[in-house]
Amino acid sequence: MAELYKIRTKNKNLFLRVAKGHFVTSHSHTNYYIDVTTQKTRLSEAKAVAKELVATYRNHTIIDTILCLDGTEVIGACIADDLTKEDFVNMNAHQTIYVITPEFTSGGQLLFRDNLTPMIKNKHVLVLSASVTTGETAKAAIEAVKYYDGKVVGVSAIFATTDICDGYPVNSIFNPHDLGDYESHDSHSCPLCKQGIKIEALVNSFGYSKL
Repeated sequence: MAELYKIRTKNKNLFLRVAKGHFVTSHSHTNYYIDVTTQKTRLSEAKAVAKELVATYRNHTIIDTILCLDGTEVIGACIADDLTKEDFVNMNAHQTIYVITPEFTSGGQLLFRDNLTPMIKNKHVLVLSASVTTGETAKAAIEAVKYYDGKVVGVSAIFATTDICDGYPVNSIFNPHDLGDYESHDSHSCPLCKQGIKIEALVNSFGYSKL
């Protein structure tokens, strides 16, 4: 696969690791693979991501539950920790925040067992994802929260191609402007396929598999 390189910020622990090529996700073909593995698993990087994302919510958003998609539980725990710290301008100070992850059915729908539904029902829920590109997974999460009578307060992601998902604001650290020539297409309109450029890897929230 093409070599990974970093798009850096002023914070040494906050960066985007990417590779350029021809990659396929479950919903689209893209010309970049965005690797957020260490942000999801390394505490120093997860804390840096959380600190950047949490600024949007500290002063004016009540959050009872963080719904973690794409294996973002460590980041979610860091966000919850930041949101509940003592701070006179922090709306969530001293309050408990649930950090949960959904179960997926074979059809791709999100499911919450009876022991988790009280953490959704009548709660203010932040949807946290590694990335929001086509938005299909985030939309499924929003639909599930509504189905279980929760209130979605927003969507957060490390990388996102949109500011709005299903009518809700998307708060992201990186976007396509950071990459310059980022493209995402469905399988029928992919220009790389039309040019005969071979697919380098299948990618999802767990990583990539070379072809």
